[in-house]
Amino acid sequence: MRTAYTVLMLCAGLACTLPAAAQQYPARPVRMLVPFVAGGGTDLVARAVAQKLSERTGQQFVVDNRPGAGGRIAMETTKQAAPDGYTLTMISGSTTASSTMHKDLPYDMARDFAPISQVTQQPYVVLVANAVPVKSIPELIALAKAKPGVLNYGSSATGGMQHLAGTLLSQRAGISMVHVPYKGGGQVMVELAAGQVQLAFLNPLGARPHMTSGRIRGIAVTTLKRAEAFPNLPAIAETLPGFDVGNWYGLVAPLRTPQPVVQFLHQQVKAVVADPEVRARMEKEGSELVGNTPQEFGIHIQNEVRMWGKLIRETGLGGS
Repeated sequence: MRTAYTVLMLCAGLACTLPAAAQQYPARPVRMLVPFVAGGGTDLVARAVAQKLSERTGQQFVVDNRPGAGGRIAMETTKQAAPDGYTLTMISGSTTASSTMHKDLPYDMARDFAPISQVTQQPYVVLVANAVPVKSIPELIALAKAKPGVLNYGSSATGGMQHLAGTLLSQRAGISMVHVPYKGGGQVMVELAAGQVQLAFLNPLGARPHMTSGRIRGIAVTTLKRAEAFPNLPAIAETLPGFDVGNWYGLVAPLRTPQPVVQFLHQQVKAVVADPEVRARMEKEGSELVGNTPQEFGIHIQNEVRMWGKLIRETGLGGS
């Protein structure tokens, strides 16, 4: 009985200390790294979340864009940062996918970071420059077959999911396109609107304003089914059955960040994704809000690393 009582008291004491520890955080501004340039999907989601976290906690969550090397610069910075909750990073499916391209990375996406929560998940929109004379995936495939190696497509990074979406489309359709990597989706959008690249697979958050203005044209979405936000855009899977590529965004911290801080941040992110203003904006732009637990998000990252690593090995895309 004494042992059971002692265990119960210890558990109760721990439960009491967790909120107290969390309440001491944040005591100063928090840096939120973004592995890509401003204007892309990762940046837009990070800024929306950072604004709400600032409002909720009374401390500034400051977005810090660290583009380059497919996310490597930001992820190395995160790994090396003090595990105190004052350095966070908004990662994406592309950050995880591109990490499987290289054998010499000084970090492992599935093991070297503390997951906090997945924020969103969404399709990519297949976009073409206005000068490209296609309005559907079948027309795009026909043009690419008629002019092999002439069409090019931009992506936010080599090995990211925008790149892999193009690789999959080429593989499944039996076509050849040229990949043009940039340092973020914002740059791709600018170049696509200017006609410097002909095709891109981009996040709906950044794409919709340009589609609405007529600067670029959407022809499909990359997920298995049509997106509620773009009901008139067919899924690639309607032409190539089984084609399915989706993106997501989520928040991580350095490994060994104290659990009370991780749990506090998770609860704050969960509240942010439940915020009616955030939800209305994100869902209108084609994103589904998630807000899962650190454990669930960690499993998701592990599954993504496994899946994309397998694909990259099969297609021979992997680097050193």
